[in-house]
Amino acid sequence: MAVPTQRKSAEERREAVLDAALGEFAARGLDGASTEAIAVAAGISQPYVFRLFGTKKELFKAVISRCFRQTLELFQRAAEGKRGAEALEAMGKAYVNELLPDRTRLRAQMQAYAACEDDEVCEVVRNGYGDLVAYVERVADLPAEEIGRFFATGMFLNVIASMGLQNLEEPWAERLVTGLKSK
Repeated sequence: MAVPTQRKSAEERREAVLDAALGEFAARGLDGASTEAIAVAAGISQPYVFRLFGTKKELFKAVISRCFRQTLELFQRAAEGKRGAEALEAMGKAYVNELLPDRTRLRAQMQAYAACEDDEVCEVVRNGYGDLVAYVERVADLPAEEIGRFFATGMFLNVIASMGLQNLEEPWAERLVTGLKSK
């Protein structure tokens, strides 16, 4: 006797596609990603991927927008009830502890920056990054130099994590991170 399976809602399938697409886009970028592989990973048909998102580029934009939104939500949770340097430090710690270990999301963000030659993708990236900057500026209310250092450090840590060097196995990476900590 077959066990009945519970049918997923359209929103659950959409989220499953976004999860599957995150991994595929992180590994292969916009141009190299396979919608067939995304569909298989999400447990749906390839035509249904297109029914949900229209085009591969629209799916990529949705994944990247979600990535930035989740980072913003992480910052918001970390900074809740805090202001100034305390908020900035809390957001930085949350980033290091919760986001940096997720190489998939970081690699997807790096792929998004690389895909900015496309105006539509660039708009999503600019808006998402701009939302992060606006929130950090508002909550931290610190000089531009400190906000700039926060984001520069984050981008450097993204590069380190994208290369799989979170444990600072390379002496040069350890020296640079140590130098950042001394500021």
